[in-house]
Amino acid sequence: MRKILSLICSVAVASGISAQVTNSETSLVDYVNPLMGSDSKVDLSTGNTYPAIGLPWAMNMWTPQTGRDGDGWQYTYTADKIRGFKQTHQPSPWMNDYGVFSLMPVTGKAVFDENERASWFSHKTEISKPYYYSVYLADQDVTTEIAPTLRAAMFRFTFPKTDSAFVVIDAFQRHSFVKIIPEKNEIIGYSTFYARGPLKNFKNYFVIKFDKPFKSIGTWSNKDLNRGSLSADDKHVGAIVNFDSKYRGEQVVAKVASSFISAEQAELNLKELGNDNFETVEQKGKDIWNKTLGSVKVDGGTIDQMRTFYSCLYRMLFFPNRLYEVNAEGKIVHYSPYDGQVHDGYMFGGTGFWDTFRALYPFLNLMYPSVVKEMQEGLVNDYKEGGWLPEWSSPGYADIMVGNNSASIVSEAYMKGLRGYDINTLYEALLHDANNEGPMSAVGRKGVRYYNTLGYVPYDVGINENAARTLEYAYDDFAIYQLAKVLHRPQAEIDLYAKRCLNYKNLFDPSHNLMRGKNKDGSWSANFNPFKWGDAFTEGNSWHYSWSVFHDMQGLIDLMGGKKTFVNMLDSIFKMPPTFDDSYYGGVIHEIREMQIMNMGQYAHGNQPIQHMLYLYNYAGEPWKSQYWIREAMNKLYKATPDGYCGDEDNGQTSAWYVFSALGFYSVCPAVPQYVLGAPLFKKVTLNLENGKTFTISAPANSDANRYVKSATLNGKSYDKNFINHFDILKGGTFQLQMSDVPNKQKGISPEDYPYSFSTDKNK
Repeated sequence: MRKILSLICSVAVASGISAQVTNSETSLVDYVNPLMGSDSKVDLSTGNTYPAIGLPWAMNMWTPQTGRDGDGWQYTYTADKIRGFKQTHQPSPWMNDYGVFSLMPVTGKAVFDENERASWFSHKTEISKPYYYSVYLADQDVTTEIAPTLRAAMFRFTFPKTDSAFVVIDAFQRHSFVKIIPEKNEIIGYSTFYARGPLKNFKNYFVIKFDKPFKSIGTWSNKDLNRGSLSADDKHVGAIVNFDSKYRGEQVVAKVASSFISAEQAELNLKELGNDNFETVEQKGKDIWNKTLGSVKVDGGTIDQMRTFYSCLYRMLFFPNRLYEVNAEGKIVHYSPYDGQVHDGYMFGGTGFWDTFRALYPFLNLMYPSVVKEMQEGLVNDYKEGGWLPEWSSPGYADIMVGNNSASIVSEAYMKGLRGYDINTLYEALLHDANNEGPMSAVGRKGVRYYNTLGYVPYDVGINENAARTLEYAYDDFAIYQLAKVLHRPQAEIDLYAKRCLNYKNLFDPSHNLMRGKNKDGSWSANFNPFKWGDAFTEGNSWHYSWSVFHDMQGLIDLMGGKKTFVNMLDSIFKMPPTFDDSYYGGVIHEIREMQIMNMGQYAHGNQPIQHMLYLYNYAGEPWKSQYWIREAMNKLYKATPDGYCGDEDNGQTSAWYVFSALGFYSVCPAVPQYVLGAPLFKKVTLNLENGKTFTISAPANSDANRYVKSATLNGKSYDKNFINHFDILKGGTFQLQMSDVPNKQKGISPEDYPYSFSTDKNK
């Protein structure tokens, strides 16, 4: 039985005021709703998530599967039937999955086809926790439960009284193999399925051990059932095993593990379960989640805010996935998706830097730096084994999105104090990728010869999303410049990237005060429409992308003619109707629709390019406007419900925006160790840092009305700046905020209070 949360509320519900949760001693993981964002479809995303049952940064997760085999929409909240319980590594439905297989209990007759075995279910009988999942399958009269570890899981099937209790193993299509070993109550096999590749020598080996003997066995290949068969090797195969269930409520337990390395390694990974029973595995998972989520404790919000906060934090802590394993000698090893071999060392996969450089990695660097260190070591191995850094690891090189944002991932970690890994090889990788086109358009820099000579990627040379590429390359060059300085690289090299980071200026059109595609001859692209999605930009329009000068807002302010115009342009985003031109796509893509229906004008929070924009008033001396709009976005666009996001969640990025914003600050420019201030959502936030220090953000008068910062002190000293330094947080201390229902228009208005801009950096 799941325990009901015991919450002590400081304000009675009967008073008409939202109840404030003041007891932070409750189990934090029980605030999490893994179904947040799962009510999505192709033409409208409310998160595009699924209930991921797993541990933080696990090698795999598990999910009930409502979609057909191979469908990226593997679980949708509106579905009626479950087809199986699937091991997944999926970062998003658009990227789909790799190395998948599933288990499904069946009763009555030995059916294995995914449609025939599917069973009706209800959310009323579904329990979804990060560390535990349970559902009643009505057609089978079976309850399935799952409890995970990093690379393994325990299943428990509760059957009715029947002599026809089956478990079906589906090793998916492309090419798969299964073998039944009756004397061990065991099934082994592998899946080679992947949606994006090619992946060399790729297999996900699995082992499944049952606690009861098989009454009968069989395998199936494609559409044919082979009763009594011990093995199958074909395009799409599986196994089906039969048990005697002598009484209603009899349980069959299956221990499952997998490996990208070998069948023997899968057996080793099974040892993560040890001799634990189901309840012990479940409890250990719960404890791990509470410890990991407990790095951030929030207090003094409503129950809905607590649920939304921890549901977002949960979603952030899966990606990137561990790809590494521990061999029989206790060494860290990994299968390489780049050369198909097994190597020593760390590796991670399943993340797109175009999304996650903005907020996910900054949050991991702040709160979980030891894990990021492993990730940086993994990037070294990516480069050594593949010759390039991945921009979208799935788990190898995926040809999707734009930019060279691995530069931000590498630079930020070092700029924020991480050490103890091969930074020189990573810097070599940054230089290599910044000056070469890769084996596909999303690796290295597409259009680099134009960018390095003209200072931009031209509109008329057949390279799509050229303005977006230019703007992101300029920021990536700033990230390289930052790292070059601290590594004491040659001055000429430092100067080169300092020059290139200003290339954003080449696309600024003063007649519109916006960024615009430019032709090779220096003329502007014809028929410019600032509301046109795509074309020169990526999943957005000029109004969304023109703010992508993360490292030099003062430079952008100067181009626009000063702070007044800059602020007016920011204000205009909310005043304009949600007009759009979808002609580039030939129809309304879901990102457009998600902007249109949110009633925030041209503000398209459901996609990543504009998410930092709400913080930009801080660079022009009007921080109170940031405080207002950030609270509006948190209130309107997030809720811990199946339709709880306003667009694609995308590997933790959109969740990270909420979590950072609820703390009261955000990393606008990740390659600078600063956070731009907003205002916290909660009355109290406690950051339990890995170095043993504690940083507390206290805003006792905080409320929805009192969303403005009247005054602030940092460790007892008056603090008027619109940013806070990363290393000041790491020192520990207290950030005390006096909140008000009216803005303080005298705070944060001096240029020395503004966050970092390259143009005003006296040390550049």
